[in-house]
Amino acid sequence: MDNFKDKKTDDILEKLVHINRITKVVKGGRRFGFSALVVVGNQAGKIGIAHAKAKQVPDAIKKANEMARRKLTHIPLREGRTIHHDVRAKDGAGRIVLRAASKGTGIIAGGPVRAVCEVLGVKDIVAKSMGTSNAHNVIRATMKALLKQNSPKQISSIRNKKISEIVEKRG
Repeated sequence: MDNFKDKKTDDILEKLVHINRITKVVKGGRRFGFSALVVVGNQAGKIGIAHAKAKQVPDAIKKANEMARRKLTHIPLREGRTIHHDVRAKDGAGRIVLRAASKGTGIIAGGPVRAVCEVLGVKDIVAKSMGTSNAHNVIRATMKALLKQNSPKQISSIRNKKISEIVEKRG
């Protein structure tokens, strides 16, 4: 039951990735609840993910959006359009490979990974999700991969060198 719904408010894009119906069996019958998985981002390197539960779908989505906005993290992007280098990550059974792509490639990724890339502001990337199709594990693996990458700025500070000494000239 994957619904891709997006809403834009105050420069932050909100994307609904997955809704799940939870059933609790009680004495009088069944009680239904809903959980929502949401990604939010400013399309310029900031992203937040959250999962929330409520008795009604709109309430679950609203709670998840608010939680995700509180957990915004910065991801360094190369030229504001792709990642700095190829990276792999794993969470649970979800494995992900993210590859930097040349200008004009677009977002070649499926499902949850595409939603993450769109709200993050990545315009060119090739991604492959393996192991599971569970949206929660795939998104967590994607976030691990994005946080694992190193920007030239980070490497230059670690090595006490200038950025120009680390980045090779593209010609």
